Amino acid sequence: MRAARLIKMVLLLQSRPSMTAGELARELDVSERTITRDAQALSEAGVPVYADRGRTGGYRLVGGYRTRLTGLARGEAEALFLSGVPGALREMGLDDVSSAARLKVSAALLPSLRDASDSAAQRFHLDAPGWYHEPRTPELLPLVAEAVWSDRLLRACYPRRGTEAERELAPYGLVLKAGVWYLCAGVEEALRVYRIDRFTSAEILQERFVRDESFDLPAFWEERSTEFARSLLRTEVLLRLSPDGVRRLPHVTDRLAARDAIGAAGAPDEAGLLTVVLPVESMDVAYGQLLALGPEAEVLEPAALRDRFRATAERLRGLYG
Repeated sequence: MRAARLIKMVLLLQSRPSMTAGELARELDVSERTITRDAQALSEAGVPVYADRGRTGGYRLVGGYRTRLTGLARGEAEALFLSGVPGALREMGLDDVSSAARLKVSAALLPSLRDASDSAAQRFHLDAPGWYHEPRTPELLPLVAEAVWSDRLLRACYPRRGTEAERELAPYGLVLKAGVWYLCAGVEEALRVYRIDRFTSAEILQERFVRDESFDLPAFWEERSTEFARSLLRTEVLLRLSPDGVRRLPHVTDRLAARDAIGAAGAPDEAGLLTVVLPVESMDVAYGQLLALGPEAEVLEPAALRDRFRATAERLRGLYG
């Protein structure tokens, strides 16, 4: 445990000019006192860790010290090669760059670990798009990705309410969700999400933007995607579910909405049936989703949706007798 922490500490110091004890403690999830002891242990082992004293001081490596990746175990080396997403890198125009990087990492590994790339590729493959959808790479994706990597402003056009809208965007990050590429960008002092396949044109500007270093792309995406999913649930239906219907409901409707509805429903009745109030996008969407539950779900309200299921049941009876 400590050996892995010491290696990570060296790599952190190798990647930055200097780091304070507090910064290292947060990165390594230990106390500052532990950082002091670890720095002393590295120094005694021949790693030139130097401590600058004072309020603005910290730890740094002296003499241009560099370490090769000889401290990696086989599992760590294989996990390193799993971190790439070849299809996504290719779509962003980074296939050659990522290939060169993998070769350099392989060259830095011990000879006994240089088959880690092939070993990982034989055991794991990421296929991001969902089933029954033909993945389409937006033509403008490589250009947008270049703007993201270079922190340069992007002028993009896209259709909006029957007209062509033009915006100057600060491209913070890219997200690949179920085969669809999204751009998280700053515009007019706000952060918004755009589907790249809806851009009709895009141009990288010479001007760079100042990136907010506190921006957390995964956290931002999780928050916005959750908000978006909930914003679609504009109406409600009242259902009576069998135990099997309770189990299957999160698999046919919005997962979080279904679980919240079940959690707020209280106890089942004497027949073991649970009555829930389920938020849904629309009556048409609810009909298609709840139809998959068959007799495990009974619509109580609204009356129009209940009548629609009654008519469907009559048609099924006519087909099957």
